[in-house]
Amino acid sequence: MKKLIIASTSTIHGSGYLEYITPTLINFFENSDTILFIPYARPGGISYDEYTDVARKYFAKLDKKVKGIHEFKNPIKALREAKGIFTGGGNTFELVNQLYQNNIIDTLKNVVENGIPYLGTSAGSNICGVTMMNTNDMPIVYPPSFKTLEFIPFNINAHYLDPIEGSTHMGETRETRIKEYHVFNETSVLGLREGSWLEVKGNSILLEGTLSARLFQKDKEPLELSTKKEISTYFKV
Repeated sequence: MKKLIIASTSTIHGSGYLEYITPTLINFFENSDTILFIPYARPGGISYDEYTDVARKYFAKLDKKVKGIHEFKNPIKALREAKGIFTGGGNTFELVNQLYQNNIIDTLKNVVENGIPYLGTSAGSNICGVTMMNTNDMPIVYPPSFKTLEFIPFNINAHYLDPIEGSTHMGETRETRIKEYHVFNETSVLGLREGSWLEVKGNSILLEGTLSARLFQKDKEPLELSTKKEISTYFKV
C-alpha cells in the first residue's frame, strides 16, 4: 500500500526547514532508519551535495541518516533498497528531466506503490500528480515528457496563492493560469497552500495542515476543501 506525504512547501514563514511537519514525519518514517534523498530539483542552482546536506542536517535531529541518490553508482538499485524516500523542492522541469535521464521514474513509481514511504515537498510534490503541468517553475530545461508518477489522480499546484485584495500587481493569478490550463486539459488541479499537505494511504487522500485547499475542475467553479478531511471522494480513485 502506498504511503505518501505530499507537502506544498518545505518551509513556512517563521519556521525552520520541515519544522512545521516534524510531528507527522516522526511517525511517517518510524520504520525508516535511512532516507534516500532525491536532490535533482536543485533550488537556486545549488549542488546535489549542498542540497543533500540540508536534508541530512534536518533528519539527523530525528535520528535518521540521509544518502543522496547521486551518491550511488546505480540509482535504480538505490531506489529498490530504499527504506524511505524524500524528494525536495526546486525546479520541477529539471527534477523531471533528471528522473527520465537517469531512467528511474518507473522504478520510483514501483517502489512507492509497493509501500516505501515517500515525502515530497514543492517540486517533489508536483511529480506525484498525473503530470507536472501545473508547476509554477520556469522551463529551464525540456524534459522528455510532462507525465509524472500518478500517485494521485489529479495535479498539484504547490505554494498556491490567493489574489491579494488591493494589490496593484497586474499579472495573472494562479487561478487564472489554472483556468488557462483547463481550456486544453481535463485533469483536475489542487491548489495546495503553504502549511498544508496530503497524507496518502492506499486510495485514501487526507488533507492535513492549517489551511484549506482549492480544487479546480474543468468547466466547474472552484471548490474550497476543508482541512482534516478525506478528499478522495472528489476524484475517481
